[in-house]
Amino acid sequence: MITKARSNRTIVHKVGHELKEYAIVFVYLYVCFGAIILYKAAVLREEGISYAPWGFAAVKALILGKFMLLGNSMRLGQRFTGRPLIYPTLHQSFVFLVFLLVLLAIEETLVGLLHGRTVVESLSDVAGAHLYQILTTTLLMFLILLPYFAFRQLAGVLGEGRLSRLFFVNGGRPEIGDRAPDARLSP
Repeated sequence: MITKARSNRTIVHKVGHELKEYAIVFVYLYVCFGAIILYKAAVLREEGISYAPWGFAAVKALILGKFMLLGNSMRLGQRFTGRPLIYPTLHQSFVFLVFLLVLLAIEETLVGLLHGRTVVESLSDVAGAHLYQILTTTLLMFLILLPYFAFRQLAGVLGEGRLSRLFFVNGGRPEIGDRAPDARLSP
């Protein structure tokens, strides 16, 4: 009986943790995609073109957020531990970039086929129809992933909850018990 109760609490805790992770990833991606769409709308408005697909940012953030959780559960890109954080951050950002682009291409192709579009037409929705658009979209995606994984790497080094406390609880000043073992006090 006690084991079953513990098992249920563990499952509830894991589901709660996954939902929290998903919400964080979703909000981060939504803000990033929303900013890109806002910029694109402003540029196109200057040219007299109306453009405002605000739902696109939310839908893509929901889809990519789920893909990122899937990649995390598969432990994608987790190499270079024990090396300076730039190595695992760059590696994980690149691995997830490729992973997300492949899954987006599959998703867009399937949706396109359901709507009677060709594979080429569907794939142009992922990153663009021209090489310049594809390179720009790929670079933007990499730049969006880079800070996300940098914060994840830093949070992993600092330990569970410490990065969040530094940002949101005690004004960015570590408490005495929160200092890393090799941290030196400033004069």
